[in-house]
Amino acid sequence: MDLQISVFLLFILFTAGHSLSCYECMSLTGSCAEQTVKTCPSGYSQCMSSTAVAQAGDITSKVKAKDCSVDCQSGSMNLGIVRTTSSCCNTNQCNAQDAPDPSNIPNGNKCFSCDGQTCSNILSCSGTEDRCIKATGTFGGQSIVVKGCASKSVCDATSVSSYEGISCCEGNLCNGAQSVTQSFLFLCCSLLSYFMMH
Repeated sequence: MDLQISVFLLFILFTAGHSLSCYECMSLTGSCAEQTVKTCPSGYSQCMSSTAVAQAGDITSKVKAKDCSVDCQSGSMNLGIVRTTSSCCNTNQCNAQDAPDPSNIPNGNKCFSCDGQTCSNILSCSGTEDRCIKATGTFGGQSIVVKGCASKSVCDATSVSSYEGISCCEGNLCNGAQSVTQSFLFLCCSLLSYFMMH
């Protein structure tokens, strides 16, 4: 009887010890100063920290987020008006540090990007962005295209994305320059939220 109780208690301690806990926060002020510890749901095996910088004309905004993740990949993505970096780890509360701001230092790679009217803008990639990315989808009955630069690790994560038509390629301007006239900003925000939460 004592052996059964001991095994049962060890089992409880063993399974409880395998629940990952991560910091959680969402900040529109540029810093995750107020963060809480969250026990991740079953199946969430990573902690994530991300920083996104959006530029619209003279207005710049920065969003920092931390949470549990199923399929997080450390890396960066630049869609022209939105740049984001993600840092991922797999131990308890390992996402205490904010993800770094996206790099502004060009690395020599160039990709096409879209601005809502055309996808022939040339974007200078920076940091670890060594791939060009293109995403297409249908939202509200309209076809939408976004293009830009991404790290290889971010491209690898898109294979499990809920978005269809995501592809990456290597080489300058390999993501084509087709024009687009649909809701570009909507897909940018959707892609950004996907990468921030996964």
